Amino acid sequence: MRIVVTGGLGFIGSHLIRWILEHQAAVEIINVDALTYAGNLSNLDDVVDDPRYQWHRLSITDRPGLESLFRDHGPIDAVMHLAAESHVDRSIQSGVPFVETNVLGTQILLEVARAFRVSRFLHVSTDEVYGTLGESGYFREDTPLSPNSPYSASKAGSDLLARAAFETYGQDVVVTRCSNNYGPYQFPEKLIPLFVTNGLDGEPWPLYGDGHNVRDWLYVEDHVRALWTVLERGHAGEVYNIGGSNERSNREVANTLISHMGLSQSVIVPVKDRLGHDRRYAMDATKIQKTLGWHPEVSWEQGLELTVQWYRSHRTWWQSIKSGTYKDYYRDQYGSVLD
Repeated sequence: MRIVVTGGLGFIGSHLIRWILEHQAAVEIINVDALTYAGNLSNLDDVVDDPRYQWHRLSITDRPGLESLFRDHGPIDAVMHLAAESHVDRSIQSGVPFVETNVLGTQILLEVARAFRVSRFLHVSTDEVYGTLGESGYFREDTPLSPNSPYSASKAGSDLLARAAFETYGQDVVVTRCSNNYGPYQFPEKLIPLFVTNGLDGEPWPLYGDGHNVRDWLYVEDHVRALWTVLERGHAGEVYNIGGSNERSNREVANTLISHMGLSQSVIVPVKDRLGHDRRYAMDATKIQKTLGWHPEVSWEQGLELTVQWYRSHRTWWQSIKSGTYKDYYRDQYGSVLD
C-alpha cells in the first residue's frame, strides 16, 4: 500500500508517519510538505533512512508538481491530507495564506487524487469549524459549521470541498474533525509547548483574557490511531469527530503544568484576549467509538507527563525554533527562509 501524507513534517503529520511505519509493515509513505514555518525536518530524523519513507518538498497548491509526483510514484492507494496553515493568531494578521493553502490547496489535491484514481482521500480537519459552544452541549458531526476566525473559516471551506467531491463525483472522501492535540514535537507557539518551554527558560506564561476558554484535549498518538482507523474502516462521505472527552480551561491547563513543573503561580501573566477567541469547544466522539471501535488510551495526566519530559530532554529542538536559528539552517540548505 502506498500513501501520500501531506504536511508530514508538522506536529501531527510527523507523529502519523512515525506511527504508520512502526505499526504497518506493508505501507510505503510519500510525504508531501512545503517546509513552511511549522514544518521541521528534525521531526522525522529517526525515519529518514527507512526505505518505505520519502519526502518531497512540494506545496499542495502546485498542481503540476503534484501531478508529476502522482504519475512518477503511482499507483497511490490513499491520501491522508493534513497540510494546512493552522494558527489562529497568524490568520488574524492575514487570512490570504490560509485561503490559498487550506481552500485552494485542498481543491487541487482533491482533483489530482481523483484524476489518478486514488482509492481513498482522508481530509483531516478541526473542531474549530463548528464555532463556539456555551457552557453546555457538544459538537456533533451534524452540528452546523459556524467558524469565527479566518483560519477556521478556511478549514470549513476545505471541509465543504471534500463533501462536494463525494456528492458530485462519488469520490471516496472521509473527513475527520479533532479536538486540541498536545504532545512531543508541537510547535512552541501553541499553548502547552509555549508554557512548558517558557517555564524551562524561566520566562512568563502569557494567558489570554480571563483564562476560562475551554478546550477538549487529546494526546497526539491517540489522534493518529484514530486517523488510521478511519482510513481503514471509515465510510465514504462520512464525518468523524475525534475527541478526548477531556475538557480543560486554559487556566486549568496552566495550573496542572505548574504542578508538574514545580513552578509558582506567578509565572502566569494575563494578556489582552485575542480577536475571535472561541469560548468553548467540546466534542461528541460517540460515532467513531461506536461504529469504528476507537477510544483514547492516554490519560490527561499521563500525556502531560510524557510531554513535559520530552521538552525537558529535547531542548535543542525547541530552542532552535524559538531563537530562529533553524530558519538560518533551512536558508543555507534549501535557499529560502521559513516565514
